[in-house]
Amino acid sequence: MKRDEGKIVEIFADGACSGNPGPGGYGTILRYGKREKEIVGYCPNTTNNRMELVAVIEGLETLKRPSRVRIFTDSNYVFKGITTWINTWLKRNWLNSQKRPVLNRNLWERLLKVTKPHQIEWRWIKSHEGHPENERCDRLAKQAIRENVRE
Repeated sequence: MKRDEGKIVEIFADGACSGNPGPGGYGTILRYGKREKEIVGYCPNTTNNRMELVAVIEGLETLKRPSRVRIFTDSNYVFKGITTWINTWLKRNWLNSQKRPVLNRNLWERLLKVTKPHQIEWRWIKSHEGHPENERCDRLAKQAIRENVRE
């Protein structure tokens, strides 16, 4: 058995926004065995949903080879979007149920692209319920905003 066989990369992701729209940040934790990596980013003018998507995308873009991945998000938008809504959006040529263009299409397309090489299990977790990694990602995202917003 190969050393990496059976191991799963865990990605914990969260986004935050100060105002919506407003300055935003994201925090992502990648865990593989005992190794961890934090990814943090900032955008001066964005929405919370965009930061939630970017947090997941950035985590997946970090992976160097096809992997088994378990992604944890507290965003219903990301979770339902990628597990349920996306198939309908694709069938309708990126139109939502109101026949309007899907918001954040560029990020959804980017997410689809980066998920292709991986075997992914999506997990939704309730925010602010004490999940240690989710709380940590939330702190990282908010810290990114604080460190970049000049008052």
